[in-house]
Amino acid sequence: MSLSRKRKKQLRKLQKQANTLWESQQVLMGEAAHIARDAGHQLGNYGREQVKPAVQHSYEQYAAPYVDKSVRATRKVYNGALIPAAGAVVGGALSVWDAANDTRSRLASGRGVDLDISSVKKKAAKYGKKATKKFQSHASIPEPKKKGIGAGGVIAIILGVSAAAGVLYAAWQTLRADDELWVADDPLRAPDA
Repeated sequence: MSLSRKRKKQLRKLQKQANTLWESQQVLMGEAAHIARDAGHQLGNYGREQVKPAVQHSYEQYAAPYVDKSVRATRKVYNGALIPAAGAVVGGALSVWDAANDTRSRLASGRGVDLDISSVKKKAAKYGKKATKKFQSHASIPEPKKKGIGAGGVIAIILGVSAAAGVLYAAWQTLRADDELWVADDPLRAPDA
């Protein structure tokens, strides 16, 4: 089946129009990508300049006092009650151990058993104080060092990612169209005559 010259001419004209449309769509897609990139940079700047300071200020004003108060209370309980109790237990155990060693050495040397309880009490108190000081020096909670980004930084990142996703979705909705409007990837060929 051969086509008339008129039909061939119309098909070539249609192919030129389709190629022109395809090129303009490629330019439009390039410009949309450039705008999306610029929007991402602006969003990052906005997050650093506006969102992060606001979140940081709100955290310092509302949450930080309660966090600091709870940290101080925890430190007070840990250093004021838990460590001395553990020191007393360990000191008592060490004094019993010392008394047992002393009794064993007395029995080994043939001196017999000494039932002097006051010396055991003195040793228990001495070992308890020593163990408490040692525990406090090794187990006290140090001041936490600031590291990394805080809650404000995390919130700014989440807002930035969601805004970038919104911009990309809007660009996609703008640039997408029905299948009939898009030109196929391979260029149209005029049918052989």
